[in-house]
Amino acid sequence: MNNHIRTYRMAQEHGYREDPSIPVIGYTEMVTNEMCISHSHPRGQLIYATRGVMNVVVGNHIWVVNPLQGLWLPGGVEHQVTFQKDVNYYSVFIDASAMAGLPEKSFSFDIPMFLKQLVFKIISFGIEGNLTPPQHRIISVFLDELALIEPSATFLPTTNHERLQKVVELLMEDIASKNTIEYYAELSFMSTRTLSRLFIKELGMNFSDWRTRLKLLEAIKRLGEKQSIKEIAFNLGYETTSAFIYMFKKHLGKTPSNYILEDENENDKLSA
Repeated sequence: MNNHIRTYRMAQEHGYREDPSIPVIGYTEMVTNEMCISHSHPRGQLIYATRGVMNVVVGNHIWVVNPLQGLWLPGGVEHQVTFQKDVNYYSVFIDASAMAGLPEKSFSFDIPMFLKQLVFKIISFGIEGNLTPPQHRIISVFLDELALIEPSATFLPTTNHERLQKVVELLMEDIASKNTIEYYAELSFMSTRTLSRLFIKELGMNFSDWRTRLKLLEAIKRLGEKQSIKEIAFNLGYETTSAFIYMFKKHLGKTPSNYILEDENENDKLSA
């Protein structure tokens, strides 16, 4: 963990508030280099940021959430959130009484502009209740939109398997490494075939695909921190910038430049 990141207990009382008369509660805060320790609450939660990058850990999955994405957490799911540098954080907590039809698993998703605007509107309602009929209608639209979200592939599976976990940690500590699976198998005192099988069994993908996913999530984080594409490519171990761009476009359907442009355009619309 970054030594400059402080442990942080966010005002999570909203997540524990069980009150059907207030089906949703909006919350926003600017957070800098903080970690919200592992916790869970009865209310479901939508997490989003207009600025900055969050790392969210749920079980054996890690998500890197940037301003083009949201993260959905059903009620009762234990999670930990790390806020990288300055994060303009937004959240909506959904009471159990309003969860019917909403996704039952955690995932990140590409958040539509309309859903963002609904989040901002709900935050403006405050947390005291006494909602007006128009506010109730907006909340109904929000819940309908939330029921339509679909997962994106920007997550990284991890594992509690002792031998595989050591390999995973080594890869995460040196993302630019060009070492082969044979190298990590030897370090772990197992055959290459055994390590290959463990990746498929425990992580749902092979060694090469998992390492590519790791690089992709790190690239998303660094783009959110406004690092240059050339710098990111070098730090991730790519021989050329074009090789990095090819990898990025292959998995996300757009180049890093277009990804950044889309982020900036979204922010321009929000501030208009």
